[in-house]
Amino acid sequence: MKIDFSLSDVDASAVADRRETLQKSIEYLRSGKDDFTGWVSLPFNYDPAEVERIALAAEKIRSQCDAFIVVGIGGSYLGARAAIEMLTPGFGLMRGGPQIHFAGCNLSGTYHAELLEAIEGKDVCLCVISKSGTTTEPNIAFSTLKDHLYRKYGREEAGKRIYAITDSSRGILREETVREGYVSFTVPDDIGGRYSVLTPVGLLPIAVAGIDIHEILRGAQQDVEAAGLSDELKKHLDLGAAAIFAAARNTFHNGGKVIEVYEYYEPKLQFLAEWLKQLFGESEGKEGKGIFPAALQFTADLHSMGQYLQEGNQIFFETILNVEKPERDIVVPESAGELLARKSMNEVNRAAMLGVTAAHRQAGIPVIRLDIPDLSPYCFGQMVYFFEMACALSGYLLGVYPFNQPGVESYKDEMRKVLKSGMDF
Repeated sequence: MKIDFSLSDVDASAVADRRETLQKSIEYLRSGKDDFTGWVSLPFNYDPAEVERIALAAEKIRSQCDAFIVVGIGGSYLGARAAIEMLTPGFGLMRGGPQIHFAGCNLSGTYHAELLEAIEGKDVCLCVISKSGTTTEPNIAFSTLKDHLYRKYGREEAGKRIYAITDSSRGILREETVREGYVSFTVPDDIGGRYSVLTPVGLLPIAVAGIDIHEILRGAQQDVEAAGLSDELKKHLDLGAAAIFAAARNTFHNGGKVIEVYEYYEPKLQFLAEWLKQLFGESEGKEGKGIFPAALQFTADLHSMGQYLQEGNQIFFETILNVEKPERDIVVPESAGELLARKSMNEVNRAAMLGVTAAHRQAGIPVIRLDIPDLSPYCFGQMVYFFEMACALSGYLLGVYPFNQPGVESYKDEMRKVLKSGMDF
């Protein structure tokens, strides 16, 4: 993959002024001295036996059930869902294996009631992902779905269909896992949820979807190439593309660009963009600082947000996720008119991307483009690690700690008060 800076207005000073901080940050990340940095070395020293155990468990699940439900929220499901949505056929056209559903990612009674209807009469397996076991959304969903399994199979048989990914030694879910004998995997102590895609948290559901997790890990070992650099910027290539991207983002932020718009032209990237929103929003948004991550699906959102992007308040820059070779295509029929007839649909889509980019550059909007060769497990792994590294370095450049989320607890505290008091507003 290549990340192209040629349309971004990033000059050499953007990196040169930050070079010392970036170098120290990269060394610090690789040293393992900071908490929650286990993800940094993970693609290069993962345990092959653990990955094999994940693959074997996935094969068993694929033979056990028609419906596999992943119970989790935030980093406990977004990475896996990003891979599954990106790398499997849409419209429910799974090629073998169970249909995969997600629960515990919201508090909608309607959503979960309809999910229970959808799995009625099907053989079901659950994968519950939670460090503590007490997070409200997955706690409610797991309790509800576990009761469904108890009624359908009985407690003992249900336990053989529940897979837990949780803390290695403590917490309510770990206690239940030991007591009930669930097959389990560990959420590493030194890796936070949004950085956990390449751990069992992401790899088990991804493997159940029939996706090659070995290829994902192989891709994560490969650097993204920086392209479109001036000769002066090329002098900083030793820092890596993620560092140059982090420096560019920091430069934009200091110049008043407080929103980053992730734009994609393939709908299969929807949940990758959702994962990016969590990764950057939760990592950077502290102490009154941070770039607000937004995501738009083009060309659909051009018909709602295109006007603002072209002529609105330019407090944003754009990062395009550009798929160079989509897996499938169709030819536009003659009835669509002379301009479009006989062209491939992907050709028209690419023309839209190039046209939007040209128009936005004319309006002075900085644009960075990530060229993704294809939607493959290898490229998914490469993207995950690239953005994780870029996000961590961006946090250090901002002067915030990128691996915690203290502000998340505020709403939870207030919600508990409401639930205890029964008050309404």
